[in-house]
Formats: sequence, structure tokens, C-alpha cells
Amino acid sequence: MSTYSIKDLEQVSGIKAHTIRIWEQRYNFLQPSRTETNIRTYSAVELKTILNVSFLNKYGFKISHIDKMSPEQMEEKILTINQMDAQKERVVNNLIKDMVSLNMPAFEQQLDNYIAQKGVEKTIVEIIFSFLERVGILWMTSKINPAQEHLATNILRQKIIYGIEKLTPVTKYTKRVVLFLPEAEYHELGILYVHFLLKQNGIYVDYLGTNIPMGDLEFLVSRTKPDYLFCHITSPAKKFKLDKFLDGLSKINKSSPVVLSGQIVRDYKGQVASNISIKRSLGETIQFLNTI
Repeated sequence: MSTYSIKDLEQVSGIKAHTIRIWEQRYNFLQPSRTETNIRTYSAVELKTILNVSFLNKYGFKISHIDKMSPEQMEEKILTINQMDAQKERVVNNLIKDMVSLNMPAFEQQLDNYIAQKGVEKTIVEIIFSFLERVGILWMTSKINPAQEHLATNILRQKIIYGIEKLTPVTKYTKRVVLFLPEAEYHELGILYVHFLLKQNGIYVDYLGTNIPMGDLEFLVSRTKPDYLFCHITSPAKKFKLDKFLDGLSKINKSSPVVLSGQIVRDYKGQVASNISIKRSLGETIQFLNTI
């Protein structure tokens, strides 16, 4: 059974670890276990509880009042909150809860309902993007069971591809971008989302996909001379060597700048070649995409 740290709960719920500790001292809705070294660990049930508590507290309920509610009462109260932002957040929370419970029929139904109401483009921007932002750290730290991750990502992949296909085809364009993942990296939701945003802005995308050898990338660049190469590295296999990868990219045609994002490269402290730039935050990445 998956267990979560207090930092995991902070990442997913948006509630600071310090506040979670205070709530534990004063109220009863969270009862973490302790390791032999006295470190808190939380179950999937407690992860879902903190999502419900943080949601209700954000939209006006006092913690002392929430503490007296049963799990069923919390769910009932959540359904009564109708602000637009609350509705979006409720869907994202439900996706997280359905994923950790392996309730994939409900997970997909949440997405399909939102698509039916708002359309696939808004679902990708408002729901899928927020979901990935909040659970990404759990995937990177292996706090989500691989089965949970694979089931969720395959459903999300289908929805994003559907959204890409629904956009107007790019036949006349001024910019061309190659999207790829290096060898040993198969987590493509990040570059699929970038594909959606670029196509939405009328930019032509050469989508190479996952596990691309450097030689194949060099071949494409030499023939098509794209305006940019973009790669988002989430969680490559252990055999992946970042320094070797960066060295290979440095030898790519200098007229096609390389843009990298993702947790693996955000924390990189070494020097990079002049044709490589690293976007170290989500904001930087979005800003770059909007300026192409």
C-alpha cells in the first residue's frame, strides 16, 4: 500500500506542512502513522481526507466545524459549493482521489463529464494541466504505484491527443518546433501538453515522441532546420546520463536552439552550451511558449 510524507500532502493539497502539523495536534481528522525514527507517514485515506479538508477550508468552512464531519458529510458539503474555481478544483481533487483508489472508471468519467460541459480544450487547460502539476511530484518520487500511474497517464494521454486532433490543422506557419524525449525517457504527457499549446498558437510541431536516439534527432534537425527543439524530462530510467545528453545536444546545429524543462534539468548546476536554455519553472516554460 502506498504511503505519503507530509511534504507529499503539502504538494498535493497546497496546505503547508507546518499547518498540517498544527491541525494534527488540535483535531482528529488526520492520524498519521510513525516510523521507528518518528517520521510521519500517511495512507491513501488520509491523502483523500486532506484534499477534502483543504477544499472545504478554502471555501469558507472553519476547521473546527470540518473536524466534526464524517467523511460522507464532507463529500456532501463539497457538492454544495458552486463557485467556478471551486468546481474546477473539485474535479481535480476527484481525479486524484480516484487515481489513488484505482477507481479508473470514475477517473475517466470525471474527464468525460467536463469535456461534455466545457469542451476538450478547456478540459486540458483547466483540469488536466492542474492535475499533472499537483501529482507530478508523487510520480517522480515513486509515491504513486506504477499501476496507478500507468492507468491514469494512459487515460490522460488519450484525452490530450483527442484535444490536439480537434484543433485546426497547421498548414501555414512561421515557426516549427521539434518535440522529443531522450533515450530512456517515456513520460510524454509533458510534451503532449506542449504540443497542444503550440498547435493552439498556430505553430507547426514535429512530434518525435519518446526514447529518441541522438542520431535520429540530428538527422531531423539537419534536414528540416526547425526554429526550436523542446524536451521535457520527467523521470528517465536509471541508465540516463544527463551530462552525456547535454553534451550530445551541444553538437546539434546551432541554428536550432534547444529548450529543456522538467525537474531533472531544473536542478542542474553545471554549465550548458550556448545553444541550450533551461526553463527552471512552470512559469518560465509557459512564458517561453507564448513568445515563440
